[in-house]
Amino acid sequence: MAATGTAGTDDIAEGELRLVPRSLLFAWIALLAVLSIGAGAIALLGKASDGTPSAMFDVTVAAKKAPPPKHTPRQQAAANTNLIGAGPQPTAPMPQPQQLAAQSVVPPAVVPATVQKPVYAGTALVADPDLIEQTATGPLPRIADDGRMPMSVYAPPIPNAPGPRIAVVVSGLGISAKQTAAALASLPPGITLAFEPYSDDVQRWVAEARKRGHEVLLEVPMAPYDFPDSDPGPHTLRAGAGEDSNIDRLTWALTRFTGYAGIMNLQGDRFLADPSALEPVLTFLARRGLMFFDNGDATRSAAPDVAKRTGTPFLLSTSNIDAIQTGMEIDQRLSELEAKARLNGSAAGTAFIYPVTLQRLSAWAAGLSGRGFVLVPASAIVQANK
Repeated sequence: MAATGTAGTDDIAEGELRLVPRSLLFAWIALLAVLSIGAGAIALLGKASDGTPSAMFDVTVAAKKAPPPKHTPRQQAAANTNLIGAGPQPTAPMPQPQQLAAQSVVPPAVVPATVQKPVYAGTALVADPDLIEQTATGPLPRIADDGRMPMSVYAPPIPNAPGPRIAVVVSGLGISAKQTAAALASLPPGITLAFEPYSDDVQRWVAEARKRGHEVLLEVPMAPYDFPDSDPGPHTLRAGAGEDSNIDRLTWALTRFTGYAGIMNLQGDRFLADPSALEPVLTFLARRGLMFFDNGDATRSAAPDVAKRTGTPFLLSTSNIDAIQTGMEIDQRLSELEAKARLNGSAAGTAFIYPVTLQRLSAWAAGLSGRGFVLVPASAIVQANK
């Protein structure tokens, strides 16, 4: 009995030992099955937290699609405001084409292609055949047989008033019809106007300027130091180009229109610094009865000495009025110009047809006589200095 009981017990223990590893194996298999089923469910259905939105969108379906916004006209830049990445933008709309056309009507033609008798714009002489040499390129100024000179004949009357004299030359006219019209509408007759020679209708604007009482100068392109990077335009007078070449270029400019008292340099600090290049040009002007107005931009200009040597009527600007284009700076320069005139008896300054310049010059000139000064054309100071 004892032997039998011992054997049975051993058989049971051995069976239990064999059953334990199988139970663990089945447990691991069951666990892996559960994990696999869970992973598959997540892959197919997503996890519970996926139901919570991570970004909110307000999606509103309109009952009816709104029409696209109407085109807003491009806005016009205010004076001296660059629309490309500079400062606050203006709010005034740009004028429509018909408004621009109304503001920029070109004056009627007054001077014929061939001048055979004196031509007037109002009461002002614009072209006199006695003062013209007809050339293939146009009317070239000359001294009349009786000795009359374009500088004198085409100059406005000089005000008969006591006090220091001030001349202001505004340049840049004749290129933009709108800007030229604005200058003629706002500036008083005592201001001298300088026209560039490139526009086809420049003679019409010159006649209109003379009609309104302005003295006129011709801007002649002259080479700056960084020419041709800075190029004042075709037919530029250049140092080293030779006398004949420069006289041909000068003649081209002089024949663009009539009615001017002299010329003014358009850029030209390099050319004006070369006495050998400048002397034939000023000699040619003197023999044609024209004055030379130096705008003062060339710090090493030889023009004062060469003009004295050649006997050319000459005037030098001592103030660039709108080098800084703000009303305060322009007013300051004009005050300084008055001080120079009071000290020396006369003074001359230059400016450009910037809108702010036209505005400040007009306001300044309106009170000039009340401060004891006389606004005169540039040629009036040249005549007084002879």
